[in-house]
This record gives sequence, structure tokens and C-alpha cells, in this order.
Amino acid sequence: MDLTQTAAGDQDGHALAASFIATARWEKLPSPAQRRARLALIDNLGAALAGTLTRVYAIASGVAAATWPGSSATLLLSGKRAGAAGAAFANGAAANAIDIDDSTRYANGHGGAQIFPTALAVAEARGLSGADLLCGLVVGYEVAHRAGRCWHASRDVYQACGSWGSVACAAVAAHLMGLSAGQAGHALGIADYQAPNLPMMRDIEHPAMVKHGIYWGAMTGVLSAELAAAGFTGIPSLLSFPAFREWTTDIGQNYLIVDGIAWKPKGFACCGWAHAAVEGARSLVQRHGVRIPDIARIHIDTFHESACLGTRLPTTTEEAQFNLAWPVAAMLIDGEIGPRQVLEDRLTDPAIRALASRIDVTESPELEELCRLFVAGDPRGRFASEVTITLASGRELKSGLVEGPLSFPQRGWDEGTVEEKFRWLANNVLESRAVDELWALLRRVEGLADVRELTALLA
Repeated sequence: MDLTQTAAGDQDGHALAASFIATARWEKLPSPAQRRARLALIDNLGAALAGTLTRVYAIASGVAAATWPGSSATLLLSGKRAGAAGAAFANGAAANAIDIDDSTRYANGHGGAQIFPTALAVAEARGLSGADLLCGLVVGYEVAHRAGRCWHASRDVYQACGSWGSVACAAVAAHLMGLSAGQAGHALGIADYQAPNLPMMRDIEHPAMVKHGIYWGAMTGVLSAELAAAGFTGIPSLLSFPAFREWTTDIGQNYLIVDGIAWKPKGFACCGWAHAAVEGARSLVQRHGVRIPDIARIHIDTFHESACLGTRLPTTTEEAQFNLAWPVAAMLIDGEIGPRQVLEDRLTDPAIRALASRIDVTESPELEELCRLFVAGDPRGRFASEVTITLASGRELKSGLVEGPLSFPQRGWDEGTVEEKFRWLANNVLESRAVDELWALLRRVEGLADVRELTALLA
């Protein structure tokens, strides 16, 4: 059975994706796509390194080493190794663990935290080059944008990232394993059919380590490619559906990675739905010189998903990230939201808890409409909030409509910006000399003959 051709002989999005997966080469990619891949590698690695501080990574890395025993791939900073599927699983848990990883526009979720650990694990296991690793990232993002968009359009319940991410990660693994177009097509179909069901909003209501299911998407993608390589067959993926043709058949021609990634700025380690409220509160305090003790109340008007994050005081890092009050309070107290603000040992901080308890939220129909337009791809849409700070004197300060820092296309991200964020994250887990050594290698990663030179620094 050949999944790269339709019955009529015309190539659909699934067939074109399979061909792209099999034939993509780093040196043939347009330079803007190459540049974004370099930045994506650095940003995702920084997020993953900081994520190794979390309980979810400690658990995932232990289970991965036991469940997928082997020595082919590195579990970041743990001293453990596993097979490629296990490393993708564990490192995927780290990459999304503090919610500082990137967003993919058309998939409406987190792509890089799945794509990066999958590419790193398979490239290391096979002794591939730095250029191969980077090309695998581009392949993954291009499939993620398209598969994610189709996934959301075909389902009534908002699915978390590991669902469509399974298909993207299958594409990464199939490419790096050198599968043929026919085998790659089966890998996509296997991953599509066996992708996890991830009802995202249930975890928003009850934040837990299941979160976005990132690690499950990475693991499913690797296993799907390995099954396809062994002759296991799959179905045509959603990319083949005629209804989605205009979204899928430009793969390999229109590189969505160029304008379709938004990176979270340094200091914004929380759900992107909270960013507008955080920015609104921060800007008000800075503009008016507000002292924290003078704040009597903070009220946030926002869109539905943001309001669902709620204002409960967190007891776990996952509850701190999927929250509206905690990130706002942490930003105003500390001037940033990072590992120090969302790990469990900080969640009893009396100053942040006191301020967070003075924050309430209302869902706004107008802001919900802007959110709906954004998700639909309308340029008028945005994730926005309005913040009102009431001072002890009774004076009210209003932000007006405020957007978060995540925007598409996102401008101003260059190597200097990424380096600053990378060092901010990596310095939480590595000594400064080790960070310098790692950064020097990342600047020349494209020329590495074997990515094991990189993973040796991460072991």
C-alpha cells in the first residue's frame, strides 16, 4: 500500500508531506528557514535545561531509562541514557516543564518542545551532523503547523499539543532515519491514528503533570517512525483530507517556520494566555511608579481561556504556570517569571501569595471575540486583556487593551536576544563556564560532524 498517492494519482497534502520529509536537505532550504531553525534550537535547549529542575523531569527521566533501556541517547543532565524514544520522552517533559518554550502559530500550541527533543534523540542515536539536526527541526515545524491546524479543525474539543505533535515528531524521526517517502507516509499515518487524546481544558481546570502531553507526542513520533521502518502500515493522515488542501499542499514551498514561531521573552515562564494580563499589570506599575504595598486590588478583564486559568493559589509548579494571579503577582514582586518563581520551593512566598490573593478576573465578550479572530487567523485578532489596579487611596489605574509579547510574525528576535534568554535559563542549572562552552558550541552547531559533540556537554 502506497500512502504517497491518492487513488486518482494526484498528490495530496499527506503525499507531499511524505515526499518533503524524505527529500529535505539542509543546504537546499531557504536561508530564512535556516536562520529560524538555528534560533529555535537554542531557545528550545535553554527551556529544556531549565526544565531539568522540575519534579516532572525527575520522574520522566527515571521512567524513560527503565522503560526504554539503552545507551544511544542522552537524558539531559541526569547521568542517564536510554533509547531514542525514551530520550525524546524525558527531554520533551523537560522542554515544556516551565512553559518558557515556543508557540507555533498555525498549530495553536507548543511545537518546539516536542520537535527539538525528538530531533536531538534520533540525531544522537544515529550519529548525525549538526546540519542534519537543524534540518530535522525545519521538517518538524513545517509538518506541525499543517497537522496542528488540521487537527483542531477536525475536532470539537480543544486538543493539547502532544496530539498533533505526534504527527510532527513522526516526520522528524522519519526524516532523520532516512525513510523513503512511502515509509514516511506510513509513519505519519501511524502517528495520526495512535496519537494521544488530550482534552486540554480539563488540565487547565486541574493542572497536573499531564499538561500539554508534549513528552507523549515526542515518544509516539519516534515509535511511529521505527514501526514504519520495520514495515508497519498506517492510514492516510489528516493532511490528505480534501477539506484541508489549501493548508497542506504548499509544504516544501512556503516555509511557515519563518513567521510561524513566536518565542516567549525572558521572564515570561507561564501559559501564553496569561501574558497579556502580566504585561498590562507590569506596564501600569512601571508607568505610574506604583508601590506594591499600595495595591488594594487588581482586576483583569480577559478572554475565556485566560479566565479559565483562574486565581487559585498554587501548590505545584504546574498550578503556578496554569494560573492568572500567580504570574501577575510574581512579575510585580520579582520583575520576572522564571524557574525561581514557579518551582515548588517558592510557592509559599508570603509576598507573592498576598498580592495574588488580591487579584480577580472577569471574562469579557469583546476580548473573547478578539481571541476567536486570532485563532481563526484573522489579522484583527489577538490575545488581549485589560487590567485595572485599585490603590489603597481608592484611585484606579486602567491599562486599556494590552496584548502579550507573543505575536505573529514576531520581530526583533536575533542571536543577541536568544543568547540573553538562553543564558538566563541555563545559568539556573550550569556553572557560567559550562554555559560559555555550550554557547560557543551552539554558535557553530551547523558545522558539527556529529551531534554527539553537543550531547556530550549535556550529559
